[in-house]
Amino acid sequence: MERGEIVRLTAPRRARGHEQQGSRPGVVVQADELLALSTVLVAPTSRSAMPATFRPLVEISGVTTRVLTDQLRVFDAQTLKSGFGRLAPEDLEALDEALALVLGLRV
Repeated sequence: MERGEIVRLTAPRRARGHEQQGSRPGVVVQADELLALSTVLVAPTSRSAMPATFRPLVEISGVTTRVLTDQLRVFDAQTLKSGFGRLAPEDLEALDEALALVLGLRV
């Protein structure tokens, strides 16, 4: 597993309000140097989420979807299903910019 890789996320048991429900692709956003940990930080995706500057559009398996950088989640590394590809370099760059905005890392 590496940063920018597409993984399959399982539906959360108790999603409420605007939290994402249902299984969906997600993008590994955790630094490669920290992927040896038992948990992995992942951004879920959505094809129906409202547009926002912090929700970059990316293409996954030929489908345009938004990466929800405002809904980052932590998963046990052993529960993630990988092998679905990875983001294109330009999509990973857009994701980095959105994460910087959401996390207040702009200087």
